Amino acid sequence: MEEINQESFYKEKGFFVQEMNAQTGAGVRGIQPLVQSACREKIERDKKRGILNRPVRAMVVGIPNVGKSTFINALAGKACTKTGVTKGKQWIRLNKNLELLDTPGILWPKFEDQKVGERLAMIGSIKDEILHADELAVALLSYLHEKYPQKLKERYLINSNEDAFKTLEEICINRKCFLKGEQPDLLRAAGMVLEDFRSGRIGRITLEHPEEWK
Repeated sequence: MEEINQESFYKEKGFFVQEMNAQTGAGVRGIQPLVQSACREKIERDKKRGILNRPVRAMVVGIPNVGKSTFINALAGKACTKTGVTKGKQWIRLNKNLELLDTPGILWPKFEDQKVGERLAMIGSIKDEILHADELAVALLSYLHEKYPQKLKERYLINSNEDAFKTLEEICINRKCFLKGEQPDLLRAAGMVLEDFRSGRIGRITLEHPEEWK
């Protein structure tokens, strides 16, 4: 199946979309014009009522650990809010045209699909203490073997294996993650794999594809 362009997918559904990287700042300049475009009708209504220069007030929402505060700081060009520790709502005035409400991460009260919870755990939106890190890493490695085998090979200098547990053992050996007696330290290697994935060191990876939602 031909992979669908994610930006085009959302635009076709009527969303206003801007591809950006909050860590590098790439694409950040396109956000404010996009906001103005998305709110054009409201801005025009305000003008007709004699309300001028009222800033757009927008809420930044998402699951935990998805980068909401990082996004706001990139947009502001400075550290307006601490990353990873948002406890309550706070308004951030970026300029006279735009104010953003930073909010704590939110999750569904119940997951109907176990895969949803597993993927949220992989990206760190569910605390690692709740799940077994080695089992989570094995599930991630299995997915990477299926979808991104070359990235696995490039990052860990191993051949991608259908048996994800053996892949984790190979990573232990290559990265010298051992317990006493030269036994593979699977928990340490699992934590390393999860951190490599979350930080982007394995590469640009998505756990979902638009064609899955058609």
